[in-house]
Amino acid sequence: MELAFLVWLQGLHRPWLDELMAGVTFLGDAGWVWILTGCVLFCMKKTRSCGLAVLLSLAAGFLLGNCLLKNLVARPRPCWNLDIQAAFPLLVENPRDFSFPSGHTLAGFEAGVSIFFFHRRWGAAALGLAVLIAFSRMYLFVHFPTDVLAGAVLGTAIAFGVHFCLTRRKNVLL
Repeated sequence: MELAFLVWLQGLHRPWLDELMAGVTFLGDAGWVWILTGCVLFCMKKTRSCGLAVLLSLAAGFLLGNCLLKNLVARPRPCWNLDIQAAFPLLVENPRDFSFPSGHTLAGFEAGVSIFFFHRRWGAAALGLAVLIAFSRMYLFVHFPTDVLAGAVLGTAIAFGVHFCLTRRKNVLL
């Protein structure tokens, strides 16, 4: 069923949308936009707590999602299927790591939810970008929908956990 959904998504392709989705997914590559956001927020006294929450969430997600779960589950990506590669050429470089969970989605939701705890408007914008990045991963045929869903759920849970720990230890850490 997931594969059928991804194949259906391929019918949406248009040259302008292909470029947009490749650009959007680039923002999530290696979490650079979220790491940069966390660093900028951390450098300003007024947003230091928010920046710390973003950076700690990203670190936890990298260890749990990218280092542990991806290798433990070892789910092949949809684009690794040779029949699919022939039918739907990739618009981005073929990823080498496993599919589950989506690291792009994981990082986006960790950062977006972390920011939302401190600044609702900024957080809503960050979550909007996170959703767009998550969609781009399916549009570009590099993740199954459950990979993206797992990344969103795990990223949200990690951000909640980090926020809980930081607010309980506020006098010590911040």
